[in-house]
Amino acid sequence: MRGDVVVRWQDGRGELVVRGVPDGGVSARVPLEIAASYRARTRGLLGRESLEGALLLSPANSIHTFRMRMPIDVAYLDRRLHVLAVRTMPPGRLGRPRVRARHVIEAEAGAMERWGLDVGTVVEVRDLR
Repeated sequence: MRGDVVVRWQDGRGELVVRGVPDGGVSARVPLEIAASYRARTRGLLGRESLEGALLLSPANSIHTFRMRMPIDVAYLDRRLHVLAVRTMPPGRLGRPRVRARHVIEAEAGAMERWGLDVGTVVEVRDLR
């Protein structure tokens, strides 16, 4: 996403590029699954034992962890892909909606800290189609 241009992804694979704060250098490159259709967003991480990389739900401003088998890290992103909030959620929880959030990234618990992804971080999504 550049400026006011709205990007609409399609289901598939991509790469999440995490930019460090404050210098903006790349702190991590992460394999990414993109869930943009209603069906893919609804399925999400349900029933999985693990996840290599991260899952992008777009559009989304809230999630739940009902029927999940593992705790997850959740990052809420605004329309310019700035991280608004990061939470770790155990299975069986309902996350509250974030008013300014337009996208959600999910990963295994602890992954986002390793990647340097925190509030204020800017990410880039590269579609690998």
